[in-house]
Amino acid sequence: MKKKITLKQIARELDVSISTVSKSLRNSSEIGEDTRLKVQAFAKFYNYKPNNIALSLKNRKSKAIGIIIPEIVHHFFSTVINGIEQVANEHGYSVIICLSDDSFDKEVLNMEMLANGSIDGFIMSLSKETQFKGDFHHITEVINQGMPVVMFDRVTNEILCDKVIIDDKSAAYEAVQSLIDNGKKKIALVTTVDYVSVGKLRTDGYIKALLDNNLPFDENLIIKIENVDTCEIIISKLLEDKAIDAVFAVNELFAVTCIKTANKMGLRVPDDLSIIAFTDGIISKYSTPTITTVSQNGIKMGNKAAKMLIDRLESEHDEEENYKTEVIETHLIERESTN
Repeated sequence: MKKKITLKQIARELDVSISTVSKSLRNSSEIGEDTRLKVQAFAKFYNYKPNNIALSLKNRKSKAIGIIIPEIVHHFFSTVINGIEQVANEHGYSVIICLSDDSFDKEVLNMEMLANGSIDGFIMSLSKETQFKGDFHHITEVINQGMPVVMFDRVTNEILCDKVIIDDKSAAYEAVQSLIDNGKKKIALVTTVDYVSVGKLRTDGYIKALLDNNLPFDENLIIKIENVDTCEIIISKLLEDKAIDAVFAVNELFAVTCIKTANKMGLRVPDDLSIIAFTDGIISKYSTPTITTVSQNGIKMGNKAAKMLIDRLESEHDEEENYKTEVIETHLIERESTN
């Protein structure tokens, strides 16, 4: 049985552009008859069949970028969108934003819809469910048909494409180290489920900081929250049952819930309980007390992702072997929730 072939492979084998292959398969009069017949014969021999994701190719420029994000509630994602828009607009591109709502099916549907002639390339952060399933076929198909993809924040090593990330493990390590430097010895972690890549890396950084400082690692101090709606109940149980002196939260929503719960229990932040969160959003700046955060620099991440995508879209060369992973620096913003 012949291996399934893609438009990109046909183009490479026949030494023509993806655009030429696409037009030849559609019997476009723009392509000479000899080339058309050669492409069609090759495609027939290898049983090439177009799929519904393959309909928008480089020859149909829309000057639009598709953005797929898991959720809009986090300030981080909105800042990344702002960063993407800044660079996209400077280069004459518009953006179309879709939410996956952390659903694999919705992520696939969004990609199919946008790839059907609406956009030239994707910038995306993977949904929780996609990471849990480990199924990235929809992204592979888009890339194989010549449409570039840039991933940010939640990425996977399974897909070869350009990526923009922060060093989540190192940033978490530094945050926990700052708590330890301030004399905290029993530090809890409030995080997401393990299959979300950033949560896993931040957990690794938390554990490494404890072990490097000869502090005992207690798995019971790691709280993994899957559903935001139940996080207050889970955090309440943590603060009631464990005599902890600090919390490292992987997002500011978890952090502000910790402050709210501590207040209800008569615990003072930061005197009785210090709290650090990831993401420097509006909640962190205006909560009482204000929250010490690891700044992810979403604007810079969005700027970089847009530049990488546009560079690839406007490049005359097929540089598929030269995919890059850009690491955006982080820093700790100290506020009232730590002392």
